[in-house]
Amino acid sequence: MRTELPVTIVEDVVPRLLDYCANNRLPSNRLPSNRLPSNELQKFTLVADQNTYPALGEAVAKALSEHGFDINTVVLTDDEVIADEHYLIQVLLQADREDRTYLAVGSGTITDIVRFVSHRTKASFISLPTAPSVDGFSSVGAPLVVGGLKQTVYCHPPVTIYADLNTLCAAPPPMIAAGFGDILGKYTSLSDWKLGAVLWDAPYSEEIAQRGWAALRDCVRHADGIGRASPAGIRSLMDALVESGLCMVDFGASHPASGGEHYLSHYWEMKLLQENKPAVLHGAKVGVGCILVANFYAKIRQLTRERVEELAASATMSDREQTVQRIRAAYGPIADEIVAEQAPYLDMSQDDYELFKQRVVDNWAEVHDIAQRVPAPQELAELLRKAGGPVDADTLGFDEEEISMALECGHFVRNRFTVVKLCWLLGIEVEQT
Repeated sequence: MRTELPVTIVEDVVPRLLDYCANNRLPSNRLPSNRLPSNELQKFTLVADQNTYPALGEAVAKALSEHGFDINTVVLTDDEVIADEHYLIQVLLQADREDRTYLAVGSGTITDIVRFVSHRTKASFISLPTAPSVDGFSSVGAPLVVGGLKQTVYCHPPVTIYADLNTLCAAPPPMIAAGFGDILGKYTSLSDWKLGAVLWDAPYSEEIAQRGWAALRDCVRHADGIGRASPAGIRSLMDALVESGLCMVDFGASHPASGGEHYLSHYWEMKLLQENKPAVLHGAKVGVGCILVANFYAKIRQLTRERVEELAASATMSDREQTVQRIRAAYGPIADEIVAEQAPYLDMSQDDYELFKQRVVDNWAEVHDIAQRVPAPQELAELLRKAGGPVDADTLGFDEEEISMALECGHFVRNRFTVVKLCWLLGIEVEQT
């Protein structure tokens, strides 16, 4: 079943938002079952940061106040806002006892904070994106950092999205490029998802996967316009980001939009937090991660079934204790959680391992077909350049050791099967180009 989420993307969105709020203020006993209770669209808590409030939040708050709506405004003023325990509490502390709808005015971080707080306080929220930077506006998952560990917490989607096209086009170019990087990452996330279904019995939906591929293809066709921040290009990017989020909603998990490229991003993000270093845009890390993971798919395309039979015959299980020690070196204080997450792989019996290797051989034709859908790393890099995004990890500030460790241990972040996990289990060596 496809979720129908009202999405409005226009050049002057505030009047449309006012109309929506006014038209939804009906007596509760007259509302259809899919409409909000009457009081929820009379009182609001608007959450923004010091950048997104002047970009759009101030205009929204002023317009609603002038039209008789009750607005409680929360502006997070730190230079760097993170979706973690500190900022979740900040928003909750500034809430009152009124029954309010939340307005998330910002990009990914603000949306995730509001998604979690509104869900846990049994309120609804409306998303007002200020940059087309992530695919989380329409999703149900809130990626939060709790105790230093990046984890996605199930919450709820917004009741509607109101995106101001002028604001989106005026967003900082790195944030626009990050949004494109997040979408470009679907080349590897969708392929990893299918790979997990074929080799690891992961849950899968071909219908939702095809929706993800269609959104990706349409967005890629607008790479030049996205790089120029043209209205048509930004609209196509925003459409793709929303559709990607809805694919996650309809599937009930992040599989359609998060694969090996995201696990590299998550690994780097957690390392930056542990070392108290400045954050790097999520989509920028995902775009670079997609290029790095594409090298693994390029290697898969080179292997014949006969060669895979040879590799499987000679492959041996990784030593569990050595792997655990490597995880501890990579993840430090959160290593125990990572080890627990990887139990299905670390605790595999020898018989299970032999059956897995045979399954890889038996399904190699399909595995090879999956790999064919991922462009070469050079092609992905060229698309990112068109959109104005970084194309290598050192440009993001990561050194050779941090890149190498992410490639070796990033896939341990989640209990998901990916092409990186396949190469690890079979001992396939992949050189990065």
